[in-house]
Amino acid sequence: MKAKPGNAFPVAECLLLLVAAFWGTSYGLSKEALVFYSVMGFVAIRFSLTFFCLLPFFIREYRAGKGRDWRVGLPTGCILLAVFVFETYGVLHTSAANAALLISLCVLFTPYTEWLIFNQKPRRESFILAVASFTGVGLLTISHDMAFNLGDALILVAAVLRAFMVTTTKKLTTGKDISTISLTGIQSGVVAAGALVALWATEPDFLMRLPSSSNFWLIVVYLVVFCTIFAFFVQNYGTRKLSPSKVSLLMGSEPAFGAIFAVWWLGEDIGPLGWFGGSLIVIASLYATLPKANKTHGAAKTRHWSGVNF
Repeated sequence: MKAKPGNAFPVAECLLLLVAAFWGTSYGLSKEALVFYSVMGFVAIRFSLTFFCLLPFFIREYRAGKGRDWRVGLPTGCILLAVFVFETYGVLHTSAANAALLISLCVLFTPYTEWLIFNQKPRRESFILAVASFTGVGLLTISHDMAFNLGDALILVAAVLRAFMVTTTKKLTTGKDISTISLTGIQSGVVAAGALVALWATEPDFLMRLPSSSNFWLIVVYLVVFCTIFAFFVQNYGTRKLSPSKVSLLMGSEPAFGAIFAVWWLGEDIGPLGWFGGSLIVIASLYATLPKANKTHGAAKTRHWSGVNF
């Protein structure tokens, strides 16, 4: 007797939660990797490996007539480079838990970048959610006498840039038939090339002495395989099987996984006020992903992903 579809094992949901967990671990692991190498060197190595892993897929799609729209890949790749520079420097200068929670504010910033780019004024509730989120930021950063520091500020800038990344990608890809894997490959190449140029210009000595620590290379391989390539394929699978709002809610659990992993793996202490502030940020971000009825079109507003994630 065949099982009813409703009773089937939720494969897509579990895989997306697994990706959110992988992304959550990336902040703590990146902080650990930065003990062995510079920020730009770390970004260059990670995205060079990502680019070369995706290169066979990109070549195959290029020969099939896809993946040729560099007008999308180049500008969004440049924004992505800025995202990872600010994000990685931010992780270096703040706790991994703070980084994981603060970066989720990109969901709250996205309506405002849409306002700038698409001239779509945010709903009134966006302002309420923003107040709740920044209250959470305040509580998170003052817990245990921790002042708002440089790392927190850099992560907030990265969150704004992520919001611009999502909105710009949406604007440039609307109405175009673009392969996501090819776009990811182009963006990875742009990030790798930009990081290598910056490394050569600012810290040329690092180009000649790669890290010798096996821990560093295990972390890089983990990030490339599980946080980029595996995550990319699962996102594609999940978006075909589930509604966008459900995908958004599942992936929105990333900051919670990140904070828990930072406490467990790095021994960071968030404190009661920090947990409460972090919860405010996560709840506001998750609420922002819920579909809202559009007064004119009845469409649901959802969070979009594109390109590579941390």
